[in-house]
Amino acid sequence: MVKKKDKDFFDRVYDVVAQIPFGKVTTYGHIAESCGIKSAARTVGWALNGAKESGLPCHRVVNRFGALTGKLHFGSHDLMRELLESEGIEFDDEGCVILEKYLWIRK
Repeated sequence: MVKKKDKDFFDRVYDVVAQIPFGKVTTYGHIAESCGIKSAARTVGWALNGAKESGLPCHRVVNRFGALTGKLHFGSHDLMRELLESEGIEFDDEGCVILEKYLWIRK
């Protein structure tokens, strides 16, 4: 059962995700911090798992290293990477987004 407090947090997460610009990514931790609970990165992930059919650009959320930890929730193992590449986002040799170039942090 999702508590009202959690639902409010999820709504704030969705608001931040909706603002991620085309061609940029952000991290679970940056979203959590922007929503006022810096230690809630895992909860951000839970919120995004529940938003699969929402039309939000959830593919633009990566872990703190730029790894595509959410890719299992996109139906196809490669879809998340394909969506990011279609926006011009590049990856390093380990398959992580080059955060120095593509990281967006909500101000």
